[in-house]
Amino acid sequence: MNSRERILGRVRRALADAPEDDKPVERGYLRVHGDRGAEETVELLAENLADYRALVHRCSQDELPSVIGRLLAERGAKSVIVPPGLDAAWLSATEADRVEDTARSTPYELDRVDSVVTACAVAIAETGTIVLDGGPDQGRRRITLVPDHHVCVVRVPGQVVSSVPQALERLDPARPLTWISGPSATSDIELDRVEGVHGPRTLEVILVG
Repeated sequence: MNSRERILGRVRRALADAPEDDKPVERGYLRVHGDRGAEETVELLAENLADYRALVHRCSQDELPSVIGRLLAERGAKSVIVPPGLDAAWLSATEADRVEDTARSTPYELDRVDSVVTACAVAIAETGTIVLDGGPDQGRRRITLVPDHHVCVVRVPGQVVSSVPQALERLDPARPLTWISGPSATSDIELDRVEGVHGPRTLEVILVG
């Protein structure tokens, strides 16, 4: 018996005499603050993303490849890691070498990649949060944590919701969810902010609509 089985066994014994309660959990809290339309919700998302120091760009679907190409060129990216299900047309305007997202990739190999481009599962306007769920166009969680530059594409207004409760309704809790509110950052005891500690130093979000 391993440690996991031992702990789960203790939990089962502790709950053996507990009455079964199938009553639904009452959720009386506000699901959204205010009455915003789709355009106002997207504007709030852009505002809060920028407040978290993400770089926000807007474009049409036709302009997306050129915008991605420009952002990678401005970054000087010579290599970009690509989730297996990402639309190949998105990278048609860049000459950066494509690096495949595979289970064999080591952290050291990922650290040598300049940028990563992904889609997202949902974006939350009230918190300025992008959520990834490991879908085919987002790839494994680690490809968005190791490279120093992350370009994330959000389809608006379809992928944008106002609040966290609305986002949770769209997400599968069994999937590997990554919640991103701006570039990775932390502060020491004197509140000196350091970026790029637990993930990308630079987050660029493209709102495509």
